[in-house]
Amino acid sequence: MSAMPLIIGAIAIFALAYRFYFGFISAKVLTFKSDRPTPSERLYDGQNYYPVSKWVLFGHHFAAIAGAGPLVGPVLAVQFGYFPGFIWMVVGAVIAGAVHDLVILTASVEYDGKSLAAIARAEISKLSGSVASLAVILILIVALAGLGLVVVNALAESAWGTFTIASTIPIALLMGVWMFRIREGKTVEATVFGVVLLTLAVILGRYIPGSAVGSWFLLDRKTLTILLAGYGFFASVLPVWLLLTPRDYLSSIMKLTVVGMLAIGIIIVAPNLQMPAFTAFTHGGGPIIPGTLFPYLFITIACGAVSGFHSLISSGTTPKMIMNEAHIKPIAVGSMLAEGVVSVLALIAAASMFPLDYFQINVSPEKFQEILPQLKAMGFTKSDLPMLSAEVGEKVAGRTGGAVSLAVGMAQIFSSIPGLKGLMSYWYHFAIMFEALFILTTIDAGTRICRFVLQEAVGKVYAPFGRANWLPGNLLTSLIVVLAWGYFIYTGSVTTIWPMFGTANQLLATVALVVGTTYIINRGKAKYAWITIVPLLFVGVTTFTAGLQNSINIYLPHFLNPEMKLQGGINLGLTILILICVVVIIADAVPKWWKAIREQYNQN
Repeated sequence: MSAMPLIIGAIAIFALAYRFYFGFISAKVLTFKSDRPTPSERLYDGQNYYPVSKWVLFGHHFAAIAGAGPLVGPVLAVQFGYFPGFIWMVVGAVIAGAVHDLVILTASVEYDGKSLAAIARAEISKLSGSVASLAVILILIVALAGLGLVVVNALAESAWGTFTIASTIPIALLMGVWMFRIREGKTVEATVFGVVLLTLAVILGRYIPGSAVGSWFLLDRKTLTILLAGYGFFASVLPVWLLLTPRDYLSSIMKLTVVGMLAIGIIIVAPNLQMPAFTAFTHGGGPIIPGTLFPYLFITIACGAVSGFHSLISSGTTPKMIMNEAHIKPIAVGSMLAEGVVSVLALIAAASMFPLDYFQINVSPEKFQEILPQLKAMGFTKSDLPMLSAEVGEKVAGRTGGAVSLAVGMAQIFSSIPGLKGLMSYWYHFAIMFEALFILTTIDAGTRICRFVLQEAVGKVYAPFGRANWLPGNLLTSLIVVLAWGYFIYTGSVTTIWPMFGTANQLLATVALVVGTTYIINRGKAKYAWITIVPLLFVGVTTFTAGLQNSINIYLPHFLNPEMKLQGGINLGLTILILICVVVIIADAVPKWWKAIREQYNQN
């Protein structure tokens, strides 16, 4: 089957949804006042509260929410075939993801840019606020570990990729000083400057492996983890205008450009989807995702349809930089639907590969030999992997995690465009940089947000921590956060971290939808609460099921294994604790919904 109908259909549905469904929500459910002062104006501090123009902030928000999930999740879900993931991403992005993001960003702007936990405390109760703080901190640490693991696996032993990604940091610092200090407001100048330097970094990166400095960038997994944690720390404590905002803006330009190029490439090349619509692994037994289609599809595609992580961006950095409430819809909904397009493109790129190559890249060599007879029995016999490895200039077999297989799939599509054949190695490393940019911008924003939430929580005990601009508190809480997620990456693997990341992330979406439902009901709009209750029910049921299955089938056996006892015990304990937190918040909120609905009904 040709991939063209998938991408054209997805874009058409998203465009119609933005115009009509979210036009309805903006007019009937949520109220935006363009003349009302925003938190960035009223609470300006030059570091966290800083007004940013609509499109620059769109760039930050899109870059921050679009991490590994829309890239890696759909690729891993191709194990089940291309059709289940496609349907969930298109439907879920509209009825769940974009609604979730829009409601939380609106609520956070009303609450002066406060966190999801603070909104829960105000809208539901102090109990829910405290439990939400704990849940958010735990979930964020797990999520950041899952995202960081993908970067580490993609860049390990790749001097070209590591050099290119490292170059984005000084480029972003220069852009930040240019846009916000030297030539304030001259965004176009800084944009051209940043894009030119970033393009040069990709091109020149080819010559790094054989150069005198090549060994500086040829790093193993452990070293990369330490450096990544160091980057997360500095990104968390530096002013937002210096590194976070310009880097995310630069990344968003690259992301949207590549997404557009990939969409055009798919339309021009019209690749056939080599993976069938459904595979035998929908019933379980797959080598990449350890479970059946339900519920594992819905936690594997963790960001392409709905993501709890988005609620933290929507109640973290973005609401502190909104210049005008009229910008909320294009930033929240536009970013989520753009991420939905990215997810569909990632799925197509992976499904366009020969299935045998797809599995050989995404499982270990030992596991691949074990499942090879099963794959051949399913009709997967064609392979181009030796040629692909030679063309991209990297050994790609056994590079688990989804990032490498996506880069190979993208490079295949780009190099098939007339006039671009023979540039496969450039396209591959360009795609690796593209993926790592996606993920790193989520890590830096996520670390900062986790620091905000931790400071809020500790501030209840020692007041100075509650001030977001108190330097000792910033340094200490940022250090605690990066040490925590760095530990998981240092000691974990895709098979242990990604299922927990997907479950934790979607449980956070469940919490955010509970808070969003409460916010709508408390505003006297109970008759419209279905817009959050419908996705809440679906996401909640699927994710609770996955959390219980992970605990019983993965983490408990690991805990009982003497060699994996510590990691298994931590994973099991965290998953159970997060499940309990979500149950407490739901049990606390539902009676308040019922009371508010009865009062509104009696008044009418």
